[in-house]
Amino acid sequence: MEHITLLIGIVIVTALVFDFTNGFHDTANAMATTISTGALRPKTAVAMSAVLNLVGAFLSVEVAKTISGGIIDEGAGIRPEVIFAGLVGAIVWNLLTWLAGLPSSSSHALFGGLIGATLVSVGTHGVHGEAVVMKVLIPAVAAPFVAGLAAMAATRLTYRLTRDRAEADTAKGYRAGQIASAALVSLAHGTNDAQKTMGVITLALITGGVVAPHADPPLWVIASAGLAIALGTYLGGWRIIRTMGKGITDIQPPQGFAAQTGAAATILASSHLGFALSTTQVCSGAVMGSGLGRKGGVVRWSTAGRMVAAWGLTLPAAGLVAAGAAFLAGQGDWGVAAVAVLALAVCGAIWFASRRKPIDHTNVNEGPAAEPAGVVTTALRTVSPPPAGQSAPADGAPETAGVPAQPTSPDAGVPAQPAGPDAAASTPAPRRKAATVTR
Repeated sequence: MEHITLLIGIVIVTALVFDFTNGFHDTANAMATTISTGALRPKTAVAMSAVLNLVGAFLSVEVAKTISGGIIDEGAGIRPEVIFAGLVGAIVWNLLTWLAGLPSSSSHALFGGLIGATLVSVGTHGVHGEAVVMKVLIPAVAAPFVAGLAAMAATRLTYRLTRDRAEADTAKGYRAGQIASAALVSLAHGTNDAQKTMGVITLALITGGVVAPHADPPLWVIASAGLAIALGTYLGGWRIIRTMGKGITDIQPPQGFAAQTGAAATILASSHLGFALSTTQVCSGAVMGSGLGRKGGVVRWSTAGRMVAAWGLTLPAAGLVAAGAAFLAGQGDWGVAAVAVLALAVCGAIWFASRRKPIDHTNVNEGPAAEPAGVVTTALRTVSPPPAGQSAPADGAPETAGVPAQPTSPDAGVPAQPAGPDAAASTPAPRRKAATVTR
């Protein structure tokens, strides 16, 4: 076994930086619904999620094995600079989507980066195509639908079971349920996403001859990856938390509980099977399913459409950036240095751009601008009308955050005043046309 070289050290540090961005990029997966419904204060929520991500990192290594020896052929001549280029592609895409507030997949950014860099440096024989299809692409398509259907069914069941109970009677129970389910999602996230960085570091150690092929991640790798993702989670990706909690649908506590429970079950099952699942896609699908599961609930399809577009672009976009970085890094030491300098410059520019309109724990629950109801929303309202006592906005009217539409009086579009003992004194009687009497 060889000692860790400078290049392998750079790869390890870069992998931990990716793990850090993965943490704040994916905080929304566990805590967006809990924060948006007020079940936990924002800073308390991200602190709890950080601790549980760290714990989850020690529970399994199945996903790490998939990364280190499943997708990329470690014996095909993969060099540490190839892994370095793949990580750069993943980090740049993570930061771009964070700036846009889009909950894209950090996992697919990593896969796309590694695949793009390998194709440029080694060729197609360096990528296990069957493993990519079976353990990346198929779960990427199936997971949002599975989680969405589970959350929709759970939401409908939850509302049916409590339809005869007052909201005040169930509020405390749902708050406790949301906290417990958010904790489960955080734990599941640590068992899945933290392992991806472990797998990358292990792959770098194998290519450098530091550990034997097909070896499990060393304990120090597990601990460092868990700490990096926990720190990133604690800082909180507030832009994505706002999109997930307020931008997709207006989440009520029963929906938040159902969405998080369905997402946690899906993630834990995939971790057990060794599927490197996108927790972002799972949780986003669950949130959309919870929106469809509540009568009168509305999914903002324009936001959902932007998210799905980002999902589709993640693999090729991160792969393209990584391919360019791999080509440059393959020119020698000066190429590796150039990639590092360019990556730092791009990351710094993204951070400065984010400071123009900062989002943090103080304004994370300010909802997005209202958008008109589209064709899909109108059709869903026809099939599933809102509960009694609520009115859906008219076609073309802007959606509001759970506020029923105000009825209007027939005169000049002025909102009708509620009847009461002082109504006659406070509201002038409307003018009436004189009746015409026919004799």
